[in-house]
Parts: sequence; C-alpha cells; structure tokens
Amino acid sequence: MPAKTMNAIRLHEFGGPEVLRHEEAPVPEPAPGEVLVRVHAVGINPPDWYSREGMPDVPAELKPPVELPLIPGTDVSGVVEAVAADVAGFSVGDEVFGLLRFPTSLQGSAYAEYVTAPASDFARKPAAIDHVRAAALPMSGLTAWQFLIELGHDHPSPFQEAQHRPIALGSGTTVLVNGAAGGVGHLALQLAKWKGARVIAVASGAHEAFLRELGADEFIDYTRVRPEEVVRDLDLVLDTVGGPGSRRFLRTLKRGGSLYPVYFGEFDDDENAELGITVTAAQVRSNGAQLAELGRLLADGTIKVAIDSTFPLKDAQAAHERAAQGHLRGKIVLTVA
Repeated sequence: MPAKTMNAIRLHEFGGPEVLRHEEAPVPEPAPGEVLVRVHAVGINPPDWYSREGMPDVPAELKPPVELPLIPGTDVSGVVEAVAADVAGFSVGDEVFGLLRFPTSLQGSAYAEYVTAPASDFARKPAAIDHVRAAALPMSGLTAWQFLIELGHDHPSPFQEAQHRPIALGSGTTVLVNGAAGGVGHLALQLAKWKGARVIAVASGAHEAFLRELGADEFIDYTRVRPEEVVRDLDLVLDTVGGPGSRRFLRTLKRGGSLYPVYFGEFDDDENAELGITVTAAQVRSNGAQLAELGRLLADGTIKVAIDSTFPLKDAQAAHERAAQGHLRGKIVLTVA
C-alpha cells in the first residue's frame, strides 16, 4: 500500500501560476466503484488554469463545486494501486489512463502522486504507448472524438438546448480545423483524415510542416490571410479557438454545412437558419470506452499525439507559465517521479 501522504500540487487561493504549491497531501482512498492509481504523468488542459483562477468568467450556475485547498488536473496515466471491492475489469498492476470526473468536477486531483476516480473514467494503456503520450491524450482526444466521431452520451450541453450530433465524415467531406496545431486541433485533424475527409488546417506558419506531416491537405497561415476570406463551400468547420470570433466562419460553409465551436461563441439562431448552417457544440465528458478506442488508434500509428513540452510535477508553475504563452504544438505534460 502507498504511504499515507504524497507529493501534490495544491492551491489554497485563486490566482496566477504562483498560487500552485508543491507540498504534501493525504493519499486518497478509493470509494465504491473507484480505483486508486499511482500517477506517472499528467496532461495539462485549459480547465486546469480556469480552476486555478476560480473561473471568474463562468456564470455561478454553471460552475461545478470547488473546495480549497484544490489539487487541479484531470488527465493521468499510471498504474492501478488498489481497486474498490465492487470494481471489475481492473486489477492491481494494470497500466491505465483517463480523463477524471469531468465535467462534474474540476477537482480531478491529477497533479499528484496518487489519484482516485471512477473505474469507468479509465482505459487500459496500450503497452506500445509511454505514460507521457498517454497522459496527453484524454481530454483533447475525447473532445475531438465527441465533436467529430461519436458524442457517446445524452447529457445536455450547458451552452445550448440542441443535442450535438456529429456529421458523417467521408471522402466527399471537406473539413476546416481552426487552431489545428493545438491539443484538440492536431488530433481532430487526424481523426477527420482517418474517416477519409479532406482537411484544411489553420494555424500560424511555424506549424505548417508539422500539420502537413499529420495529413493536412491544405494549410492556411492565419497571420498572413484570414481563412474566411479565402475558403468557401466547406462541409464542416471545427473551431477549436471558438469564442466571439467563431461567427466569421459562417461564410465559409455551404448550405447544409456545420460549424462546431469548441468554446461556444455568439451566434444568431435566425441567421444560422437563413444560411442553412447548423451551429452546435458539446461538453466533453469522461468516457473510458471511447478512450480505449483512441488508445488503439494511437498504438497502431493511425494517430499521433504531439508533446509541446514536459515538466516535473514540482514545476507545475512553470508549466502553467508555458501554457500562458500560447502557440502550443500539442500538449504540455507533467512527469511524476
């Protein structure tokens, strides 16, 4: 059994990267339905810094419960240390990876040496994939999967009433991915190519060779040209940047096309209907079964996960500072000794 305390990153107040403290914390115990995992690597995602900041821009009714001190993080890869008596399918010693408790809690508590979560949040880690790449996959991979391939749940999104339904992708489909070099974007590009679609990647010029290696059929450097001014008749735009500027992509779509903003923007339902465009989004949710599918694609080389940089757990503050600089190529990962 593990020691009673562990190294973890905790915050006792909300704020910038400086509030992340490397300190000792109690080792959690698995509740019914849960497993205890010895963490080897932790993937960093935007919700990590949203929770660190106290989610100041999120309406109170949409905020999940948060208690201080808080151990942030949701994406882990590691080894099962213990399982609750009612858990089947996992055993001590299994290598696993997962997106933990999302979106019901921003306290996945992944920035630590040990973590507990529902067994259904985990998938077995393929032996061919190291812990760093496995930890980089869950949230970004599941976001791309649930937007493009299969939603996999019937929970309503807090941002819209309509249920998100991915369109069928195939050889006759043209997809534009905005923010294609980022965590979600570079995986979405590859999933769309896996399904046979033609993919246009939008990113800064420094990422062109990287994205063409991943399969992009066309590349647009947004620092030189605005994509909405040069492309038309698209079937789908996946805008991983989203926000108020996402509306500009309406003009790039053919009638019957779809716009998926990962971070929902400002739209006019009447305008969308007049143009014949479906604008819809989803909120990513933990799903071990879908993650297992992504793991198989990663293991057989169908998709790759890019690592922007790695930092030891104790240097989580520096990792968050890197994230704040933007222009990431893939994912930032914390390594746990």
